[in-house]
Amino acid sequence: MNPKILIVDDEPNILILMEQALEKLEDEDDVELLTARNGLEALEIIEEEKPNLVFLDVMMPKMSGLEVCNTVKNKLGMQEVYIIMLTAKGQEFDKKSGMAVGADLYMTKPFRPKEVLEKSREVLGL
Repeated sequence: MNPKILIVDDEPNILILMEQALEKLEDEDDVELLTARNGLEALEIIEEEKPNLVFLDVMMPKMSGLEVCNTVKNKLGMQEVYIIMLTAKGQEFDKKSGMAVGADLYMTKPFRPKEVLEKSREVLGL
């Protein structure tokens, strides 16, 4: 089975940037890229597709990234899903709340595409 990465953000330009950053993995490593535009959609995709890695925006409509992360990690017990919280706010409070719900890592926007690619390779063991 090919590794899967889910990118969740309600801003279309961020989704595009992330997809561009991870295109190489799609081409070279047969990684499947999935996208969602809100928390509820993200949750459905995570339950159905069981992605290896999720880039999850914190501030989103319908369900926040923190709620999604909490549901995946604590209610569904899907510890194998590596969740990287993406946020425009780098305050300590956000990091603490992200880690409290089980996020594996925290990245602030704007992010460097190279950093996203390297972290993805590391997490997926490519």
